[in-house]
Amino acid sequence: MQVSVENTSALERRMTIGVPAERIEAEVNKRLQQTAQKAKIPGFRPGKVPMSVIRQRYEADARQEALGNVIQASFYEAVVEQKLNPAGAPSVEPKVFEKGKDLEYVATFEVFPEFEVTGLDTIAIERLSAEVADADLDKMLDVLRKQNTRFEVTDRAAQNDDQLNIDFVGKVDGEAFAGGSATGTQLVLGSGRMIPGFEEGLVGAKAGEERVLKLTFPADYQNLDLAGKEAEFTVTVNTVSEPKLPELNEEFFAQFGIKETGLEGFRTEVRKNMERELRQAIKSKVKNQVMDGLLAANPIEVPKSLLSNEVDRLRVQAVQQFGGNIKPDQLPAELFEEQAQRRVVLGLIVAEVVKQFDLKPDEDRVREMIQEMASAYQEPEQVVAWYYKNDTQLNEVRSVVLEEQVVDTVLQKAKVTDKAVSYEEAVKPVEAPQAD
Repeated sequence: MQVSVENTSALERRMTIGVPAERIEAEVNKRLQQTAQKAKIPGFRPGKVPMSVIRQRYEADARQEALGNVIQASFYEAVVEQKLNPAGAPSVEPKVFEKGKDLEYVATFEVFPEFEVTGLDTIAIERLSAEVADADLDKMLDVLRKQNTRFEVTDRAAQNDDQLNIDFVGKVDGEAFAGGSATGTQLVLGSGRMIPGFEEGLVGAKAGEERVLKLTFPADYQNLDLAGKEAEFTVTVNTVSEPKLPELNEEFFAQFGIKETGLEGFRTEVRKNMERELRQAIKSKVKNQVMDGLLAANPIEVPKSLLSNEVDRLRVQAVQQFGGNIKPDQLPAELFEEQAQRRVVLGLIVAEVVKQFDLKPDEDRVREMIQEMASAYQEPEQVVAWYYKNDTQLNEVRSVVLEEQVVDTVLQKAKVTDKAVSYEEAVKPVEAPQAD
């Protein structure tokens, strides 16, 4: 077999491969002999059909299959011989495909970039530290109560945070418009669900009262036909209900699966959850800084095929998340290119860190992570056992732990500054940078 390689770009390779005709014919004959053993042809017993008849009927198909098999096998042999690492399937262009002649074809493909991760000591990391204070716990209990607010009908006038049951009809230029009317709608005043002025215009209303609201749709309203236009809404208030926060009692605790431990037991469980959230938030922020630092310190070119595959994966994920009748390939690739670029580049850099520092998943950390996840369930032992009986899920945890070990490796060499902050600041999501 003859092989020559041409570098057509930083990552693209054009490889010309020649395969002796004898290898092709041997593969064709092998297939014809297999066919002869089971072919059923009228006038002949199975296995007794003359090879001339078999060749006449089946040689074209056998040759096509043999060529495909030889191309696949010879390409693999060639990349191993040339010490190349293809990133995706090759594009094959035949040069000589004639019977009786040596097979010659050109395979064009991309290879994974070869690089060494550098600049770890230039990465700056701000590592937060915080504790769950009693005041943080009290605030979280208030949040939990508000999330479980119930509403009771009242005779008084409506005020912010009340829930109103309303009917309304909206008109623009005296004509009702699509989506501008509803009956029996529940609306919490101050929720910001309606356009500016709508909810404010119902403050002070009582059950049975009708109000006419003259409003203007925002200039950036999502429905361009209504954006910036004046409208009139006739609103009938059916009922006014005031919010009632639940008491911190056994009934309330039971909603969270906590029984017979009283208020102190409930506070203990909530604190545990907050501490778990705090650890994850701090870990996530450190990881994001590490990944950003690795990207900045190691700009690399990546194969177009990997980017294309990642875009396709993101398209499928978007369709699964948002539903609808749209097909993944109908979503514009440009929507996902930036995210795909980041994910592919980081995947290559992280894999290279693992290789350079010879990292292996720490099985003790794997078990600790599984136990921490299991602690959120009522029967953690069963959850731990389930993970260790399911290789797919267990390997996913191992991958997460290995990524954490990559972060730890970078932290050992990076410029790390520790900063004490409040619980709220530590768990607050990082705001995405604004586009120019």
